[in-house]
Amino acid sequence: MSKVVSIINLKGGVGKTTITVALAEFLVIKHHLKVLVIDLDPQTNSTVSLIGEEEWEKKNKASETLYHLFKDHIDDTCQFELENSVVKNCSNLSGGLTNLHLIPSSLDFVGIQDRLINIGQTALIRPIDVLKNAVQSYIQNYDIVLIDCPPNLGLVTQNGLNISDHYIIPTIPDHLSTYGIPQIISSVKSFNRKTGTHVTPLGIIASMYRSSVTRHNSTLRKLTSQAAAGELPRIFDTRIPLASKAADATHYEADSVNTLKQKYGWAGSNIYDAFTNLTEEFLRHVELPRTKSTQTTC
Repeated sequence: MSKVVSIINLKGGVGKTTITVALAEFLVIKHHLKVLVIDLDPQTNSTVSLIGEEEWEKKNKASETLYHLFKDHIDDTCQFELENSVVKNCSNLSGGLTNLHLIPSSLDFVGIQDRLINIGQTALIRPIDVLKNAVQSYIQNYDIVLIDCPPNLGLVTQNGLNISDHYIIPTIPDHLSTYGIPQIISSVKSFNRKTGTHVTPLGIIASMYRSSVTRHNSTLRKLTSQAAAGELPRIFDTRIPLASKAADATHYEADSVNTLKQKYGWAGSNIYDAFTNLTEEFLRHVELPRTKSTQTTC
């Protein structure tokens, strides 16, 4: 049984893609899991990070992105085929990871956001069921499915929630980045009530954290206090520090690197250790069978 986790924040630039890509790669390499990334974000950052711009352009021209899935339902056409759209052997690690797959996004998503409400008028399907109808049986082939959602709670994000077991909120620990967290939680609860789903919060992850910044530490103390009082979901113990290595890791290079340590920094470095710890903590909370999570030293 796969576990599906949406990654959500109403604000862009909070490290959502960095966390999505790193979790996917660490889960595959260090824990031998089969992972699918579904990129619903029109910015296509996860897509380009995992397959590069050249491959993305090929998929986009061939109508093999999630934009084309939604466009089919709006225009009553039939271009999107899931089997052709899934990209296998993703990542620039070791020339591509056999167990890391991707359903890519497209920049063209931006142009149809306002038309998505029309889906229900052109097809016998609810607008929130488009993704579910396309991938529900297919995603059972994976241990973990990570959904990189757009920075809003519109219909595209709701499609991601509709197939999710959990959601994660990555955030920079400052006022502007955390301001929308209560709205996310409230909106997901409302979504659950209206749709009969049961998407639960896995937790809040502090990203781009700077231990020397007073504002970051005070914000984390406030969030932790609110979580202890039951006002917020758990705050992950692991903080992802602000570092150029983390940003560099999402930049796809045609020339592959061989190990996680080359890509994220050697063991003992802030970024490598942070993502190692985050992945362990993530697995504890999603409660996969521990027999599938054997450590390696890659």
